[in-house]
Amino acid sequence: MTAVLAGCGVTGDSGDVTLRLVAADYGDSSANSSKKYWDALVEEFEKDHPGIKVEVTVHSWNDVDREVKEMVDDGEAPDMAQIGSYADYAADDLLYKAGDVLSIPVQADFVSQLADAGEVRGVQYGMPFASSTRLLFYNKTLFEKAGITTPPTTWDELAEDAEALEEEGVDYPYALPLGSEEAQAETMQWLLSGGGGYTATATGYSIDSTENVETFTWLKNELVGEGLTGPVAPGKLNRADAFEAFTAGKVGMLNGHPSLMKAAEKKGVKFGMVAMPGVDGPSKVSLGVADWMTAFKQNGHAEQIGEFLDFVYSEENVLSFSREYDLLPVTTSASQVMSTASEDADLKPFLDQLPSSELYPVGRTSWATVSADIKKRIGQAVTADGSPAGVLGQIEATATTAESGATG
Repeated sequence: MTAVLAGCGVTGDSGDVTLRLVAADYGDSSANSSKKYWDALVEEFEKDHPGIKVEVTVHSWNDVDREVKEMVDDGEAPDMAQIGSYADYAADDLLYKAGDVLSIPVQADFVSQLADAGEVRGVQYGMPFASSTRLLFYNKTLFEKAGITTPPTTWDELAEDAEALEEEGVDYPYALPLGSEEAQAETMQWLLSGGGGYTATATGYSIDSTENVETFTWLKNELVGEGLTGPVAPGKLNRADAFEAFTAGKVGMLNGHPSLMKAAEKKGVKFGMVAMPGVDGPSKVSLGVADWMTAFKQNGHAEQIGEFLDFVYSEENVLSFSREYDLLPVTTSASQVMSTASEDADLKPFLDQLPSSELYPVGRTSWATVSADIKKRIGQAVTADGSPAGVLGQIEATATTAESGATG
């Protein structure tokens, strides 16, 4: 095969097309790096598509969004990028619509909540690539020592259990990570369990709603104020540190996603998982999270991108990726297989949450600003002298300004 000419992506003689994909790394070591997944998948694809070459560059999640932004800013957009957001690129008319590249059966196979979250003004640009939901993890050994026989289903039960754990000397009865790493996730999970959320309308935010203020007032008074959230102030506690404390046996309860299962099992922690408690019973809505595949228009390879992505989103490949990294399938066909396969039994509780999940408002270009402000401020809402209404009001003001700027 003739060598690919640098920069243009098309060989001089054969008419072959080389697609460039920038992807995020879901592995936690070189042994399970996403590069291995993509290398194997590309090799298989190229066997059956001799006219298309695919070059994949894998970056850590710390770097991938920035790397892609720099490529786009330099006028060298990749053909595809598998990243954390898509709205800004869609707003700047840099992306193909999903329907421009995917076959109808493949696009129709996306889980509806995820497909909807990939839309901007009713048009899908973001193609979900990986997803997860959240459950309440609890340490069975610590529960037993504290005399707790069943996991909590309501906020009051959670507070009672946290008190019993605290009396047993548990470091973090309930770990509440509202630090800068991922405060927007913990916040949204609690807001949903209180009957609120970040948005109430198609365009506006509702961050300082009555329900949300009541939720954070309860957190401040009944958990944080009672000393039930551990030695690190929630606003200083990051998700990664909370997870590490859980796998070290120092946390009674916390919200977690599927990857926490494997980490806890490695450390020999006996744990259970249940739906997030709500005011009067288990929360009716869970937090859903998705990462996104995007297809850039700059190089004009819509047909070849479509052939590759149809292959990426085949049932077999979606299942393979989801199982490798303990994530939920983004397609209905793969979800149906996973829901009944014995090898996927540990992921089923998370999969059951997906149909009733709510995702971040990632289709809004304002969301990046709002998310950053939540990470910066929300921990102040539960401090001794903090005002839940005041802090949520500040974030709502930021959101309103950002949204009017994005749509103005």
